[in-house]
Amino acid sequence: MDIILGLAITTHLGLAGTYNEVHPHVRLNQNNYIAGAYYNSVENLSLYAGRRWEYGDFGLEATAVTGYNEFGKIVPKARATYDLSDNITIFVGPAGENYDNVTKLGAVIGLEIVFEK
Repeated sequence: MDIILGLAITTHLGLAGTYNEVHPHVRLNQNNYIAGAYYNSVENLSLYAGRRWEYGDFGLEATAVTGYNEFGKIVPKARATYDLSDNITIFVGPAGENYDNVTKLGAVIGLEIVFEK
């Protein structure tokens, strides 16, 4: 089992709210099953578990995640990744918000630095 410590810097596109853009996290990885915790965009602790698929430098993650209370106790999360180097990854994933009683869809893009232990 791999333990991965990391830090992601993000920006939120197409959304009206103001969001946290610094996300420290820890991840456990076992045979492409992943689980972990991170400080999310709405300044809550998120716990997640799911699966990761890889093809060369590309990756796709599908997880169930907590910490986004306006959408329910557990919500689906997905992101696509591309490894720039052994410890630097860029990623993109869908995002949603309920701002002024209007539900909007957008995207989160980011840069992640990982430190494998």
